[in-house]
Amino acid sequence: MGQLSLRNPLATPDQLAASPSLQHGITTELETDMRAYGCHLIQSAGTVLRVPQPVMATAQVLLQRFYCLASFQDFPLRSTVLGALFLACKVEESPQTIRNIINVVDIIIKRDRGYPETVTDGYDSEYYELKNETVMGEIQILRRLAFNVQVELPYGLLVNYLRSLELTDQTQVPQLAWNYLNDLLRTPIYVCFQPETIACGAIFLAAHTCSVPLPASPAWWTVFDANDEDVITVAKAIKALYHRPMPRIMPLSPKEMELHAKGTLEECISKVRKEKWDVHNAELALAVQTRMATTDTSGKRSQAEHEDTGVRPKSRRETKDTRRDYPRRNSRHTGGSRSREARRDGGYRPQH
Repeated sequence: MGQLSLRNPLATPDQLAASPSLQHGITTELETDMRAYGCHLIQSAGTVLRVPQPVMATAQVLLQRFYCLASFQDFPLRSTVLGALFLACKVEESPQTIRNIINVVDIIIKRDRGYPETVTDGYDSEYYELKNETVMGEIQILRRLAFNVQVELPYGLLVNYLRSLELTDQTQVPQLAWNYLNDLLRTPIYVCFQPETIACGAIFLAAHTCSVPLPASPAWWTVFDANDEDVITVAKAIKALYHRPMPRIMPLSPKEMELHAKGTLEECISKVRKEKWDVHNAELALAVQTRMATTDTSGKRSQAEHEDTGVRPKSRRETKDTRRDYPRRNSRHTGGSRSREARRDGGYRPQH
């Protein structure tokens, strides 16, 4: 039986080079883009849900680990995104309802694809389909990772390292290094290196960008249990990330994977976009017509009542002003008035 550890499990370069997705014929570029887009959905949904950053980071690391052991061909990206975010909220003790997670992720996908941003009804087939995907995604993540969902993040280490290097007073280095840690979540770096190395790589690139000198003799990263080769690798991964545009349309289901393989995914999405907007506009027009018809019917009914009775109905303002003329019937107010009158006469006179 293997030893349990609180350290992050790491994937070797050979495992990444022979991932299940690559073995199923998915190209390296498509796998990289799908990993990045899945992390983009998690980060955007977590921001809307206002969950802490560790929740979003944990969900993205779980997604990266999962696709080191599973293929995009067998496990759809949308299901894994929903399951990873739902599971991370539990792990980091920041629970969210499954309905909120589904609605937010669904709205972000619709926005990226140009669909009408309508919220799914909690009782229609689309919602129940997404709910089943969320539950199945969570189950598959737990099964593939053998329930090892411990994630050690480098944020706390980054703050301590910046204090040790006396960089907290810098105006740009701390924020830039923090942003690098967030952006690295879209890459498999978090499943290849321990948090110490990742934090050192972010500080190294941030200091280099801002032209801030760091101790060189001895090398500062050796104090933090990192080596120069790994630190430079992390820094290069950050630089490469910004030279690759963020994808906005990715296959999210097995059917869309087939369409992407045929090269017709974008054409199909454009067709669905037009159909959805036509239906949405028709529903809006029907709602406006119904509202106008209801208003007209109410107006005609009031006019007919006025003609039959010959009495003009009072307006809301007239009714409000009329109510002010009525005397107050509050017993406390009445009793208080009588008590004051009695005191003026020289004593308290109980009223019978």
